[in-house]
Amino acid sequence: MMPRPLARTAASRTVPAMPAFAALARPASGRLLSIDALRGLAILIMLMDHVRDMFFLHVPVADPMDVAATSPALFFSRLLAHLCAPVFIWLAGVSAWLYGNAGHDRRAVSGFLLKRGLFLVLLELTLVGFAWTWRLPPQVIYLQVIWAIGLSMVALAALLWLPRAALVALGLALVAGHNLLSPLHFPIDSAWHVPWAILHDRTWLEVAGGLRVRTSYPVLPWIGVIALGYAAGPWFATAMPDRARQLRLAGCGLAALSGFAWLRAFNGYGQEQKWLPGADALHTAMSFLNVTKYPPSLLFLLLTLGTGCLLLVWLERAQGGRLARRLAVFGAVPMFFYLLHLYVLQALYQLCVHRWGLNQGRVFGFGQVWQLWLVAAMLALALWPAVRWFAALKAIRRNWRWLKYF
Repeated sequence: MMPRPLARTAASRTVPAMPAFAALARPASGRLLSIDALRGLAILIMLMDHVRDMFFLHVPVADPMDVAATSPALFFSRLLAHLCAPVFIWLAGVSAWLYGNAGHDRRAVSGFLLKRGLFLVLLELTLVGFAWTWRLPPQVIYLQVIWAIGLSMVALAALLWLPRAALVALGLALVAGHNLLSPLHFPIDSAWHVPWAILHDRTWLEVAGGLRVRTSYPVLPWIGVIALGYAAGPWFATAMPDRARQLRLAGCGLAALSGFAWLRAFNGYGQEQKWLPGADALHTAMSFLNVTKYPPSLLFLLLTLGTGCLLLVWLERAQGGRLARRLAVFGAVPMFFYLLHLYVLQALYQLCVHRWGLNQGRVFGFGQVWQLWLVAAMLALALWPAVRWFAALKAIRRNWRWLKYF
């Protein structure tokens, strides 16, 4: 779900004799470590959610989630995972600005975003898709988060030529205004059916040969998110004082969360499904926090991006700690981790089926939510050596251009 940050990060100047992790743990600045650390935190949350996708299919979580039928443990696990996509895409915009600020002109940034975006789209249609379906040739293709990030990068390659004020205005308009477009649909025989399905209408598309395509991540609001990330890039410039950046991030985070709370309290604009009082305070809170991800509603983005801004402030202030440094290593190689963990999960699932059979109807699955968290923690530890090795390789082999795509 995650592009490699385009910014120069921790180990851009590594002494080969230095232990790999020591080099990675000392970035050029706390502002850059915090970016990788937040991405790393989102990656580990994503890992848990993908364990759920692989081993909890017998307990489906609808979108929006059915509060009445979903256990609190499963609900809040899924709610936490909502943080991932907004963080990845917003930070992709920030990193694009930092890439340009490191000495690349706007044309170079635009060209890199275009190539990187198309590369991610290709990955979604090939290696990522196969990791999920395990079928060749595929019968179904799910256009998910890697697809959305890729198309958002392609869009940003064109939009970054706009003045910053215009880019902010466009980003806010897409994030805050796209809910007005929800009633708009086009019939199958319309020339707008496929483009609109990709942009804003989550649906199925029928392709030749019986192949079906699911537009799981409509990209229009995500283009707004990456545009706002790019516009926030100057906050991370070297000349920006740390306190000033942190105050701006904290202000945006608190404003977004306050806007969420106010609009949600009155069941106002920005979320089609209304909240209702539940049987108890816990279920009332679940209903209140139940926001739509596909496509992401305004309230979904206010809640997740607001939380992400506050986490970024916390991680920047904690950048000297061991946790932040470990998270930054995961965040330094997001595409590598994404592909690695999908194939490890698929292999683990197939081994479980071979050993214990289909114990939950037509699938193999765990019985309790805590087991998902346990497996995710064990996988994070098991994959750590490979992640650290690849991050060190990227740090040392700066001349291997293909590495920057991972």
